[in-house]
Amino acid sequence: QVQLVESGGGLVQPGGSLRLSCAASGNIFHVATVGWYRQAPGDQRELVARIFSNNYTNLADSVKGRITISRDNAKNTVYLQLNRLKPEDTAVYYCNLMMGSSVYWGQGTQVTVSS
Repeated sequence: QVQLVESGGGLVQPGGSLRLSCAASGNIFHVATVGWYRQAPGDQRELVARIFSNNYTNLADSVKGRITISRDNAKNTVYLQLNRLKPEDTAVYYCNLMMGSSVYWGQGTQVTVSS
């Protein structure tokens, strides 16, 4: 069983930055694909970014140029650096880990972009 714990969310002004962290338990992290999804009220959950075990990354078009995703296998942690935040980035951000047919989700962390 894998547990994911997100941190780093909060309230930030437009144009500001946040770094989200996702810490995973277990010993499969280094071979897993880890992603960040977000869900705003009334919207479907959507992929923001994901990073594969070989460090290849996918980024949503809406965040390209503003975010980076990285991983530290020694710490079982994935980071999502959010820059130049916009009000439309406001959402609960969820960490997701996939390994084979197994999928795990974290509890989510709220990001609010407002002046």
